[in-house]
Amino acid sequence: MTLNETVLQKLADWSGPREGPQILAVADEGSGWAVNLTADRHDDLSCALWEMSLQRTRLPAAGDSLSAWAGRVAERVSGLLEALSVLEVDIQRDEALLRSSPPSQRGNELYYYEVRLRGLTQAMVRRYHASHHKGRREQVAFALTHEALAKFATDLAAD
Repeated sequence: MTLNETVLQKLADWSGPREGPQILAVADEGSGWAVNLTADRHDDLSCALWEMSLQRTRLPAAGDSLSAWAGRVAERVSGLLEALSVLEVDIQRDEALLRSSPPSQRGNELYYYEVRLRGLTQAMVRRYHASHHKGRREQVAFALTHEALAKFATDLAAD
């Protein structure tokens, strides 16, 4: 099975409480990735995610770079409320930061996705809410259908 199929299967099989913080771990040996979903709620069709993280479980392709991975993520990820663009690649810290571009705006409120890539082995996705008046941001849950979530994870992991 592909990573997309594995994530979809695990989401379909997800049982237990439907509300309250929950973690679903999905390991896919074929793709060499493990996906961890932290959800506030889930049902048969969708999840309200707090965060999604991916961890590479085998060596990355020879010659790959953090800049190239960040570029692929920005190019491939679709199905979110906003497109992603590379904001920064910090070679010394071995991290890349992608954000919604442009963010969603509701009055003086901004909402945006943030993807942090660490080395060639980790990705973390969160959504934030920021207010021009408060000058700070707060993490918020974001809703995705199971199909959109599986595609998002697959797009993040694509070599």
